[in-house]
Amino acid sequence: AASGLWLTSLEDEMVSSIAKDVPEPAQRGPHPSYIQTAAPYVLELKVNECLVSAGVTEAKDDSVRLQAVAWIDNVRKALHLPVRTYNTAVVYFHKFRLVHPESSGFLDAAAAALFTACKIEDTLKKSRDILCAAQNLKLSPAEQLTPDDPMFENHAKIVIGLERLMLEASGFDFRNRHPQRLLLKLGRLYGVERETVGKTAYKMSLDIYKTYAPLKQTTATMAFACLELAGRVQEHNVTDIQSGRIYKKWKITRPEVMETLLDLLELYTHHRTSTLVGNEHPVDKFISIRIELNEEASSEKYPRFTSSRRKKSSTNGASAANGTKGSKDKDSKMINSSPGITSPRDIKSPMGLTSINGTSVQGKPGIKDGTIRFMLDPERVRAEKDIVSHFFKAEEEEYMVEVEKDRRRA
Repeated sequence: AASGLWLTSLEDEMVSSIAKDVPEPAQRGPHPSYIQTAAPYVLELKVNECLVSAGVTEAKDDSVRLQAVAWIDNVRKALHLPVRTYNTAVVYFHKFRLVHPESSGFLDAAAAALFTACKIEDTLKKSRDILCAAQNLKLSPAEQLTPDDPMFENHAKIVIGLERLMLEASGFDFRNRHPQRLLLKLGRLYGVERETVGKTAYKMSLDIYKTYAPLKQTTATMAFACLELAGRVQEHNVTDIQSGRIYKKWKITRPEVMETLLDLLELYTHHRTSTLVGNEHPVDKFISIRIELNEEASSEKYPRFTSSRRKKSSTNGASAANGTKGSKDKDSKMINSSPGITSPRDIKSPMGLTSINGTSVQGKPGIKDGTIRFMLDPERVRAEKDIVSHFFKAEEEEYMVEVEKDRRRA
């Protein structure tokens, strides 16, 4: 019995001495954070996925979207803000709704979108000014309020708090597209009638923001679509625009223009009273134009919604900003890959987060799992992931150690 105990203690000493020689795995540092890449385009497929995942019906989405855009337009006119502020505010509202489609206070979101757009477009207005202008639209001239009224204090704090969520929803991407300027230049270039086709096309460039087309299409696509549809409505067809011979110069395609035309026609046939152009023309005219375009799309086999991964310049119609270079800042239309409109506190965000070491994120990242960083250059994101992934490779080595047992008796 004594010899058995002696052997056991000897074996334990030898095993412990061998275990000391085996190096312990190095401790890992803090989480390397997650990266969100701002995406300049959001395709129809991704828009539908966001709405379906939140259980938002198409009718409810249309109602909320049209009311909010009308509110933004009315308030910006009351504040005498330019069209570019309206464009930016509506785009930010659309992106916010894709991240937070379940939020019921869409007017608060619309106010926050306009407040954020005023800062981005350098047409500064205080949150109190926006809320006061919206309230004064409901009052008679004798009952007009001033921005320093105490009733706006709590509401102004809510708008300021939503500003951060607006920026997160856009991926802190301040590159915006404004089709109105290009539309006017194209109208002069192709000699369209200013009083008929020109004015109608300009109104359509405002109505188009009541759809999701500004998220999906480039500046040139929207401008050509508005000019073509205005010419068809006014029965003054511009052959150079409708033929599509010049699309290659602007790096656009006929299917993309066709998708934008059909988006506008759906707006004018189903929601005429909520638009600028719809009330000026009978619905039969829009239906007949829609039938013609559907026949063309069927004969040419154009898809209803484009899903091309063809690369485009993400600064098409917008100036390169935030340290990016126009020559290198190219990105494809986003379909399922990474990025641009996600809040760290969302479970069902439209774009997935990706950890810097290449792993996907599930659940609620950003609060316990690591920090979220927003970047604009996809090439820089890939280079950083390649560098960091080297330190997160799990390297294991297996080897066998022979232990000699001393069987001498005591």
